[in-house]
Amino acid sequence: MKKSNFITLDSLSLQEFDENSELIPLMTPEDEEEINNEELPETLPILSLRNTVLFPGVVIPITAGRDTSIKLINDANKGSKVIGVVAQKDESIENPTAKDIHETGTVARILRVLKMPDGNVTVIIQGKKRFKVAEVITEKPYMNATIREMPEAKPALKSKEFSAIIDSIKDLALEIIKESPNIPSEASFAIKNIESNSFLVNFVSSNMNLSVEEKQSLLENNDLKKRALATLKFMNVEFQKLELKNDIQSKVQMDMNQQQREYFLHQQMKTIQEELGGVSHDEELEEMKARALEKHWDDNVAKHFNKEIAKMQRMNPQVAEYSIQRNYLELFLDLPWNEFSDDKFDLKRAKKILDRDHFGLEDVKRRIIEYLAVLKLRNDMKSPILCLYGPPGVGKTSLGKSIAEALGREYVRISLGGLRDEAEIRGHRKTYIGAMPGRIIQSLKKAGTSNPVFVLDEIDKLSNSHQGDPSSAMLEVLDPEQNSEFYDNFLEMGYDLSKVMFIATSNSLSTIQPALRDRMEIINVTGYTIEEKVEIAKRHLLPKQLKEHGLTNDNIKIGKAQLEKIVEGYTRESGVRGLEKQIAKMVRYAAKNIAMEEDYNIKISNEDIIEILGGPKLERDKYENNNVAGVVTGLAWTRVGGDILFIESILSKGKGTMTITGNLGKVMKESATIAMEYIKSNAETFGIDASIFDKYNVHIHVPEGATPKDGPSAGVTMLTSLVSLFTQKKVKKSLAMTGEITLRGKVLPVGGIKEKILAAKRARIKEILLCEENRRDIEEIKPDYLKGLTFHYVTDMSDVIKLALTDQKVKNPKKL
Repeated sequence: MKKSNFITLDSLSLQEFDENSELIPLMTPEDEEEINNEELPETLPILSLRNTVLFPGVVIPITAGRDTSIKLINDANKGSKVIGVVAQKDESIENPTAKDIHETGTVARILRVLKMPDGNVTVIIQGKKRFKVAEVITEKPYMNATIREMPEAKPALKSKEFSAIIDSIKDLALEIIKESPNIPSEASFAIKNIESNSFLVNFVSSNMNLSVEEKQSLLENNDLKKRALATLKFMNVEFQKLELKNDIQSKVQMDMNQQQREYFLHQQMKTIQEELGGVSHDEELEEMKARALEKHWDDNVAKHFNKEIAKMQRMNPQVAEYSIQRNYLELFLDLPWNEFSDDKFDLKRAKKILDRDHFGLEDVKRRIIEYLAVLKLRNDMKSPILCLYGPPGVGKTSLGKSIAEALGREYVRISLGGLRDEAEIRGHRKTYIGAMPGRIIQSLKKAGTSNPVFVLDEIDKLSNSHQGDPSSAMLEVLDPEQNSEFYDNFLEMGYDLSKVMFIATSNSLSTIQPALRDRMEIINVTGYTIEEKVEIAKRHLLPKQLKEHGLTNDNIKIGKAQLEKIVEGYTRESGVRGLEKQIAKMVRYAAKNIAMEEDYNIKISNEDIIEILGGPKLERDKYENNNVAGVVTGLAWTRVGGDILFIESILSKGKGTMTITGNLGKVMKESATIAMEYIKSNAETFGIDASIFDKYNVHIHVPEGATPKDGPSAGVTMLTSLVSLFTQKKVKKSLAMTGEITLRGKVLPVGGIKEKILAAKRARIKEILLCEENRRDIEEIKPDYLKGLTFHYVTDMSDVIKLALTDQKVKNPKKL
């Protein structure tokens, strides 16, 4: 309901109203009855209203500005004071005619006329009866029309339904007055004091916030009950709107109060920070903008940064998102956008650094120098992505550091071992609590340049889980065609990784995803020979341990012979980590004696080694004699380098069954089966009586049963062992062999040749039997490693037997 137009409220009747009175009384039932009994005049001057509708009994003020309206009011005020009031159809029409006004209106009595200073006239009128315009007689100087009365259909006096509607209107009107801040509380007294039902309906209808059309529809309704019901519906809608409006205003007011409180607190905090010498939030933003001007980023990045810092300016510093936004912008400013270190393409210097830090590994060094040469010739070339593959402790990770020094780039190492969350690579979205960028972006921030040397350590040990597959996320990082726009979830922008030199390290290629392996250049970093280990220990490990323990070369001296004894007797590995631990024990022995001022041998002897390290724990496998039939030396590859193994076989009387022991895998057992079946098929060729196979059981064993063994490379060794067993002939002295066999009698190539050759040298083997196709592997090995070795290349299993077995019988041959 809109603001009440009553000046003061009283219980006086209309007849008692005086035009000089300051009170405007309410209509009583007696007044209503008197009005209903009055006769309407046949013609009335018609006053058209622009934006309201007058209801019977209701008092409203009207401001008249049109000349015709002012004249009409003045003339009527001097005469009978009775006029007809009708609403205009279109309030924009200045001089309405008969067709521009509604037919239904209200007879009104002029209560008071007030002349305003601006020339307008304000008239207070009260509605009496409804009428319908019959015919407009004149329109000049104002509209006059004949009218006819519109009778009202009233419900029965004791109608319960009508009484309920009236009670509802009263209750709802009181609720609206209570809820609305624009209606004075005195209006509730008016509602309570209205005794006439029809006047209550008209009073409420007049004061509701309805359109002219909606009020006109209520006025035209001849049935009081229907009009009351329609009024109640409009009141319900208005009450719902009022409740919603009040609810919204209450929330807004609460938010405003909270924001004002936070604003004042923020201003106080800002003042306190300035007094204490701290940096205010505004100064922090200005500092960020100043730093942004110094960055070498492109237009897209600059545009994104400006957008994000503008968002930060609009934020309240006390909300949680403010700190997230600040961290995000600080990351933006800390990243080295388009900042590159100058590469040093002095290849001789690079080779010198590699030789200084790593002994041996000639093939690896050569390939690295080749890459650097190509980068020198084409400075805009995308950096290579290398994968150094080999056993633990051979210097793969430290090679990356040496490459970074040789190039003059920053060195960054990321350990990928056990990583199972994709977000560690791509970062978290900044909407999450504790979100941060991925390791790639973090490492670039730490490096301070966009072209460091990245060492991705242990890339073969990436795992996956329900949180994603990190190895799949690495596909984008390690693809030169994609990593120029590497997308980090926290950064929300592409970052150029194409100038980064990635060097991955791996102990095994089998666990690397094929698509990821395909993106990398594999460089095999093989194990060291005994001679290389001795040199590494002398040049690098011993000086390093002396420095770490605060000693000098004068405090302890370990000769090459003693270093070799440590390598052979106390370590069994391809790398040198175990060797470094043993040397550290030797150095600690000297440090203890110096600290306790006890005498000790500065020059370490073999006896001192046994005293300090104990007895040799890992004496190398040595070649054994060839006096026993069925014992043959094979060559094996392990994760820690090469090794030799013995294949033993014996015969026992039985039904021709074959037993295989020694913790062998499926492939190795199949090799034994193939060898046996090939011998049975070619018994005559080897001079073997075929009846033996049904009279004797065969048992094949590979010693060191606690160690799992598998692979096809022991095929030729098992074949030779079984033929030696069945023929009781000696195997050639100081011979070892490796190769896969087939049922057709062919010998196939195998891998790990260099490691196997080193193992053969350690075991004092003189001759090695290989597949013809492995010749190319031998040719790639450094000649120094091959000194003292003779190689026999074969293609058929028959060639193996001719070369491996002698015509001489073993000592105490078994009679078959």
